[in-house]
Amino acid sequence: MLRTDDGPTIKLEDYRPTDFVLHSVAMTIRLFEGRAEIDTQLVLERREGVGADAPLVLDGDELTLSGLKLDGVALAPEAFTASPERLEIPALPAAGRFTLAIETRIVPEENTKLMGLFRSNGVWCTQCEAEGFRRITYFLDRPDVLAPYRVRIEADRKAAPILLSNGNPGEHGELPDGRHFAVWDDPFNKPSYLFAVVAGDLDSIHEEFTTASGKPVTLGIYTEKGRVGQASYAMDALKRSMWWDERRFGREYDLDVFNIVAIPDFNMGAMENKGLNVFNHKYVLLDPDTATDADYAGVETVIAHEYFHNWTGNRITCRDWFQLCLKEGLTVYRDQEFSADERSAPVQRINSVRRLKAHQFPEDQGPLQHPVRPREYREINNFYTATVYDKGAELVRMIATILGRDDFRKGMDLYFERHDGDAATIEDFIACFEDAAGADLSQFALWYSQAGTPSLAISEVYDASSGTLTLGLKQALEVGASGTGGAPFHIPVRFGLVGSNGEDKAFTVAHGAEVEGDVIHLTADEETVVFENVGERPYLSVLRDFSAPVTLHHEQHLADRLALARLDPNLFNRWRILNDLVAEALVEASRKKLAPTQRPLAPEIVDAILGSAGDETIEAAYRAQALTLPSEPEIARMLAENVDPDAIHAAVEAARRLIGERGRPLFERIRAGASPAGEFSPDADSAGRRSLANVALGYLAAASGDPAPAEAQYAAARNMTDRLAALAILVHRFPAADASRAALADFYTRFEDDGLVVDKWFALQATIPDPAALDIVADLLDHPKFTLRNPNRVRALVGTFAGGNQLAFHRADGAGYRFVAERIVELDKLNPQVAARIATTFRSWRSFEAQRRHAAQETLEKLAAISDLSNDTRDIVERSLR
Repeated sequence: MLRTDDGPTIKLEDYRPTDFVLHSVAMTIRLFEGRAEIDTQLVLERREGVGADAPLVLDGDELTLSGLKLDGVALAPEAFTASPERLEIPALPAAGRFTLAIETRIVPEENTKLMGLFRSNGVWCTQCEAEGFRRITYFLDRPDVLAPYRVRIEADRKAAPILLSNGNPGEHGELPDGRHFAVWDDPFNKPSYLFAVVAGDLDSIHEEFTTASGKPVTLGIYTEKGRVGQASYAMDALKRSMWWDERRFGREYDLDVFNIVAIPDFNMGAMENKGLNVFNHKYVLLDPDTATDADYAGVETVIAHEYFHNWTGNRITCRDWFQLCLKEGLTVYRDQEFSADERSAPVQRINSVRRLKAHQFPEDQGPLQHPVRPREYREINNFYTATVYDKGAELVRMIATILGRDDFRKGMDLYFERHDGDAATIEDFIACFEDAAGADLSQFALWYSQAGTPSLAISEVYDASSGTLTLGLKQALEVGASGTGGAPFHIPVRFGLVGSNGEDKAFTVAHGAEVEGDVIHLTADEETVVFENVGERPYLSVLRDFSAPVTLHHEQHLADRLALARLDPNLFNRWRILNDLVAEALVEASRKKLAPTQRPLAPEIVDAILGSAGDETIEAAYRAQALTLPSEPEIARMLAENVDPDAIHAAVEAARRLIGERGRPLFERIRAGASPAGEFSPDADSAGRRSLANVALGYLAAASGDPAPAEAQYAAARNMTDRLAALAILVHRFPAADASRAALADFYTRFEDDGLVVDKWFALQATIPDPAALDIVADLLDHPKFTLRNPNRVRALVGTFAGGNQLAFHRADGAGYRFVAERIVELDKLNPQVAARIATTFRSWRSFEAQRRHAAQETLEKLAAISDLSNDTRDIVERSLR
């Protein structure tokens, strides 16, 4: 990758390999209080065909060079040019290998960006993705530069009895003055972004795992002192992930050890460093008193995701950051499949689609739109987006849908075989499926280069006299901010023709678009399909399991939709139809700004929801999903213009009261049949029953206006799931009630020494659905437990407020925008990554009504005018104003 002459923008078209090949890396890292000394030896060689006058240029970031040697001889000052951001050496051997020794000095304790080598609660730790390694030493810091690493770590034994790095443990021993050392050898070529070091006084648990071929692997999880007892579920999830990957994808683990370290200060959820994963401790530490069912599911997913990266990201990495979805989207698909197998496939798919529509669809509709594989970027940290992760996963899922499970597995096997040890591209990935399955995916590849969410319109005509059903399918893509084109995609549309008995009917395809099994392959702008021998008029079930990330417009009678909500054997589609019916009604109610006494949902829709919720033949987790209304941001996205958050909230609340009133007998039965308080189990069935009972409690509170049942549950709760659910009902629905204030104070007193639970306490108040919540959040900035230096705490209060409180963030007077912008400016000086991520909450500002739109624009323009804004934050702000 090269920076263009006209600015800091990096473009895909400018990619070319480095002038020098890296053969090996040896590092000695000496850790002291207040400083770290890093000695790095690079064995390099000029790439064949590169001229002898080409200099070696290495990346840096806020570095201080203290020594430089070429083949053991110190270089004179005039032999190189060094700055904090760059090291250039013009005179190097024209042929053959040479060794460059670089000495740098840094201060981890001052590294508030949490990129490179930093110190968290006394523990030295690294985070190098995407460009953090250059904050440790000068380097060819790009993902296509791979080499084996040998790392020696030295530190005071009392301060850091644990010394960890990538690979397998080697020599270790004592040093003078109470210090010690440990050597780690990573035999696998890896890019610098996967480098990791952890040193500190940590507790740990260890277990053994035997791979399918009989190889023993030592597993370790390291935590802060006193918290290792909360890591047992994470260890169990790790072992289940390893077992699953062997059986589903044939992937065995390859090193002798696999270690996870959990720390409190981390910009991301976790990092897949080879053999040494570093985690935000919220995705490791669990117990029933402090963690909810959602936390357990989150830990399971993230543990699996980072482990699966061992092959999809580590053994095969991406050639450049434009190919980021090749590791992230692919691995999200793999973790989704794991969760579907471990829990419930329909519920997992519902959760994935909810997330996609909540985060990626708005990104696709706004100024931050970009293709799954971007063509250019100014700051790579800003492209760890829902488009790369979630839409990237959908693209992999579509390949599996198009090819079928067996051919998809053949393609994955070929990918692992052909590209093990490579830095690959999207073209490499797709070619493996084409070669393995004999398929042509050239049109499908447009999904990687064209941005935006296509619309899919479906019409149907049934001819009773001939027993034929004719479908019309039409796709369209509006070219948005990224301007990447609107050619027709290959859209796989999974479908079924449902009979009145609730079973899929047999059919014969007469002509039209290609149909394979239960998938229609739409490849033109517009196509038809004619089904013969259908018999009675069927109910058409389309886009089953959300087989493509599109906006569906299906011309279907209400009676047919309601029938499918009862009969469709595809449970995902039952949920989708109900969700769409409710969302469409709430959009209309929000647009019309219905009076509080008017009903936003037709009785038959309410009855359909309650029918699904009361169907005891279906798992409880699914029934809870059927009762969960579309979110207010989802309604805002569907409105698309002149959005009034107050009107949306009023419509959603009216729907909640209506369902609560009409379904009161059902909700009371659900509550009465809830499992008695006993020993907590995080299994999917138990979690589903708790979820259903707590959703029922919420509806009863909405219908009755009585906080007493929630107050009673809070007092009697024996696990965090039930306690937090009751507290949320009290604080969000009855904020002024004495019971709510007492419960909120009690919650803090109980858990004030547990930072992860305190984060929940902050987030709960940040999402009180009232414009006055801004005042509460502003006051909480002065709380002794709040700090801008901890990303989790910032996300819990400021991030949750901006991203999860429609009423207060989008206040008509613009005060919410100004408050968040002030925090962004403060954060930007400490941690630009976190500041930039919060700035993305302005992404949909153009869709709001005029007063809010003007206030948001004015706020963004003031941010853009700040001269010393970081590249991370400026990139988001300026793109948002495009």
